[in-house]
Amino acid sequence: MLSARTLCFLSSSIIAALIAFAATFSQKSSAKTYCYKSITLDSDLAKTDKAPNCFTVSADGLFSRVFYRNGVYVEKSHVIPGLWDGHGHLLQYGELLQSVNLFGVQSLNEAIERIRSYTRQHPGLGTSKEWIRGVGWDQAAFGRYPIAIANGTKADLEADSELKGKKIMIDRIDVHCIWVSQAVLDLLPNALPQVPGGEIITNPGPGVFCDNAMDIVLQYWPKPNKEKKTEFVKAAMQELNKVGLVGMHDAGVTPSDLRLYKELADTDIWTVRVYAMLECETRNTFCEEDAHILRQEDGKGSLLKSRSVKLFADGALGSWGSAMIEPYADRPSMSGSLLVNASTLSSLARTWAGIGYQVNIHAIGDLANRLAIDAMGDAYDVACPHLSAKDCQREYRFRIEHAQIIHPDDQERIFHLGIIPSIQPTHATSDFPYAEDRLGKERTQTEAYRMRSLLSLNPVLGSDFPVEPPNPFEGIFAAVTRKSPKTGMGKNGNEEGWYTEETLSLSEALRGFTTAPAHAAFMDGQAGIIRKGAFADWVVLDSPLESLDPDQLRDLQVKATWVKGRQVYRRT
Repeated sequence: MLSARTLCFLSSSIIAALIAFAATFSQKSSAKTYCYKSITLDSDLAKTDKAPNCFTVSADGLFSRVFYRNGVYVEKSHVIPGLWDGHGHLLQYGELLQSVNLFGVQSLNEAIERIRSYTRQHPGLGTSKEWIRGVGWDQAAFGRYPIAIANGTKADLEADSELKGKKIMIDRIDVHCIWVSQAVLDLLPNALPQVPGGEIITNPGPGVFCDNAMDIVLQYWPKPNKEKKTEFVKAAMQELNKVGLVGMHDAGVTPSDLRLYKELADTDIWTVRVYAMLECETRNTFCEEDAHILRQEDGKGSLLKSRSVKLFADGALGSWGSAMIEPYADRPSMSGSLLVNASTLSSLARTWAGIGYQVNIHAIGDLANRLAIDAMGDAYDVACPHLSAKDCQREYRFRIEHAQIIHPDDQERIFHLGIIPSIQPTHATSDFPYAEDRLGKERTQTEAYRMRSLLSLNPVLGSDFPVEPPNPFEGIFAAVTRKSPKTGMGKNGNEEGWYTEETLSLSEALRGFTTAPAHAAFMDGQAGIIRKGAFADWVVLDSPLESLDPDQLRDLQVKATWVKGRQVYRRT
């Protein structure tokens, strides 16, 4: 006869088994199956007669089954894997959506009118508590740098009666310079310091600060509070979902912002997967105490991950800030500026790699790229003392963000090491009006805006939003045509694309927005692909991607976007 204690134990075991069975049954019963006219499983666009057209999504937001069902589909639509932007800025994009947008302005008067119009719509801004913010101006459209005030001459912002006395700060199109009003200048010391790696524009007058010199102003700027940043995140994610983005690599997240992300990532407003690159509160430093805020969250389906750091080698080409080996062709007295010296950059790369972090370095000019490669070469010895540099790179996946102008000798070094280039195809098509003037024809031909030349390195593609629009189909269009998504034309309105030998095929470009960013973020087999066990993220289109003419790509509108098995956007 069984004792009461044994019966009690057996009863408990049976109850536990029943609970486990019920949980498993419930999980299976909550799984959902979706069928479409066609499904693209990965960047290979080829399809067979019996290619899968259905998949089942489990309760935990993963694909649990991918299969073919004859003659039955729920939607007469076509599916591709969820798209990723390999280099963007989430909070900055959300801020742009709620600030002055100067992208595309063709004159200083047009810029002033947009600022004035925004001020009328937001009459409480421009005070010490909240400045008027914006982004998108380009001095090339103005014929000179804009100014806040010039002694004895007409001022750009101060002369307007509606803007006079307001605190205004507007980022250049590449966010490497800021244009500020006289009310902001009045906050600064009378004698402005010389800043290594920065430039203060004084011709025709003060008001523009570039690269490291921006810090002079930013210390006075009243940063958005937690509630405002939450609004930025929500607005940005909604817009990203609209264009088919299910994930992004956030290229520079401060520790305080990463803590906010961690709070928001489990809420309903978080609808985009984010792979965050940590950027210390003081740029180009080592902040080990912040390196463990989020590092490698364990949940397989987590919408927020981080195991990388963002360092900065130089500025941007448009403002002559990218660091060049030889001077600029159109400003022979200048060769750009390094934001950090070579020894510090190498030391930082070694230190971050030493605690297991992927090192991602912003480098645009050929000198900056050379020093970034040097720094990564030094870091391999610390990260993997018993491995070759190439084997260490396979494990750590160091990246050069932008990889825009690379000397041929250094291109060979990148291939030898396998360093991942993170490229924005629309940078080439936005820069082609002036890039050859800056660099000269030979340097442009042999060094600049490479894509096909770097294809074997599995480059990550993105937009650098808000510098460029986040629409990945505009990026795909630019990659396959080397034409501007804004106009559909090449340089000077030509039908021919710009340096078309660097174009990618449609499949190659799609890989750059799917499996390549998955690999660069240590999510191989999880993101950018439709297969059993992968993240249940997908994009619904009206037509198969491969059926579209290239010109149709730049205007393509997404029908629906799904993240973790949840519909986060549907076109109305």
